[in-house]
This record gives sequence, structure tokens and C-alpha cells, in this order.
Amino acid sequence: MTRLKEVRRARYPHRNWSRQGYESQDKKPGDVKVVRAKNDLCSALEPLRGGRIGLVPTMGAFHEGHLALLRAARAECDTVVCSLFVNPTQFGQGEDLESYPRNEVRDLELARAKGVDFLFAPSAEEMYPPGFETLVEPERLALELEGVIRPSHFRGVATICLKLFNIVRPSVAYFGSKDAQQIAVIERLARDLDLELEIRPVETVRDDDGLALSSRNAYLSPAERKVALALPRALELGAKAARDGGNPVTSARAALDEEPGLKTQYVAVANFAGKRLLAAVQVGRTRLIDNVLLKGAER
Repeated sequence: MTRLKEVRRARYPHRNWSRQGYESQDKKPGDVKVVRAKNDLCSALEPLRGGRIGLVPTMGAFHEGHLALLRAARAECDTVVCSLFVNPTQFGQGEDLESYPRNEVRDLELARAKGVDFLFAPSAEEMYPPGFETLVEPERLALELEGVIRPSHFRGVATICLKLFNIVRPSVAYFGSKDAQQIAVIERLARDLDLELEIRPVETVRDDDGLALSSRNAYLSPAERKVALALPRALELGAKAARDGGNPVTSARAALDEEPGLKTQYVAVANFAGKRLLAAVQVGRTRLIDNVLLKGAER
């Protein structure tokens, strides 16, 4: 057994490592089952309820950040369900619902390679049938930062996540830490509505140049991408200022203000899965968010 496997076993002693847990990373990829209907997925999962079921909710256009979620789920769960659904209720008027990147064929191949058991890819009509009118309305956590810029966003996120949780009934659901406020909203949802599942954040994955991976990075031209690199640089400067006893928000905003090619929407410190420095910027038509955990901040 490798040292990493020993660490995993010690960290998660409650997990069933003898079946399809961590050691399943060594198995050859099998055939992922694509499911379109809610009832079909529920039926397929019913015989597997005795094991640990992991859910990775996504909107597709997989990148290495999504694959990190799938790897974590495969390492820690008996059964892995990945949802692939561009959720219309979390897009506001004038946002990029129609142009959001989609490539189900490629996503399917990547899911198969990462050992996903079920790829749940429903239509909008399957998730929101005619007459659908019930939405989940988060309060305090959803009304700041992203909630100011995108007022209906977290309503859509909370609604689709609750629907997925009810359909899949996972033991654990995996989310990327780049969307730290989203994780905070979903953790509150799970607590307030007495959902019996673990919300598992996975560390942000970055390109070699430091830009946090996002499906929307595909919108950036080469010149815009150079401009966008000011975002992770500013956050690192802010984190350094915090370590040195300075003001992280002031330092990060000053760095962003030096880049004329972007518009800063917010820079703030918030306690989302630990004390974090968060920022959102607009580069051309592309909106980017990112955050860093401040040193000494614990969950």
C-alpha cells in the first residue's frame, strides 16, 4: 500500500475502502451508463444504496477541475454519479445560457476514463416539467457578493442541487472550492433542510499560469487571457498582505486597478469554508471569479 493510500485510510476511516473506494483508482475504466430520466436513475441506484454514493454536479464542458472532483469521488465512494446539466434557472437575463460551452461526447469519454458509474444527463423538460413553480430561495449567504451581481443565481443553484440530492440521495456531493460562496450556500441548504449528506469541497485547480480553471475561460482571447492573469496575481498579493499584517482587500484591489483591461466587480474577505479573499472581474465578455484561503484560516 502506498503512503498516500495509508493517509487516505487514516483520514477517512468510515469509508468502505475494500469495495470501490480509494483502491478503485487502480482499476481499469469501465463503461459509464448514460441516464436521461429521473426515474431510471433512481431505479438503477436502488440496489446500490448499501454503499457510499458520491455525486458530482456539473454543467459539463469538463476541464481538469471537474476531473479532480471525479477523481475524489472515485477514490472515496462505491458508486459515482456525475450530473451533466446546464441549469437554466441559475442564469439571469442576458447571461450566457445559450452560449455556455457544451460537448457531451467529450464529457462522456472523460467520465468513462475517470471511472464514473452513471452520467445523468437530463433535458431541461425532465428537470423542470410544464407547471414547475417551486424554487428554493436562500437568504443571507446568497444576498452578498455573487448574489448582488447575479440576484437570482443562488436560487437556481439551490433548487437544482436540492433536486439532484433528492434524485440521487448521495452520501457525499463534491464541489470545487473556486465557487466558495456556492459551497457555503449549499452547506447551509443541507443543514437547514436536514439533508443526510456530506458536502465535500475540492481544492481549486489552476493552469500553469495561475488562472483558475473554468469552462468560461474558453471565451477568453489570448490577449484577454493575459489580462485575466491579474486576478490570481492580485489575490496572491492580497494573501501576502494578510500574512504581513496588512489589508488583503486593499492590496488586491490596488493590483486589479492597475490592469486597465478588466473591470473589478468586488473584492472582499468572507468566511466561506474558512476565511477567504474573494474577487470577481469582467474581462471583455467573460466574467471570472476566484478566491484564496488566507493563511491561518481554518474551516
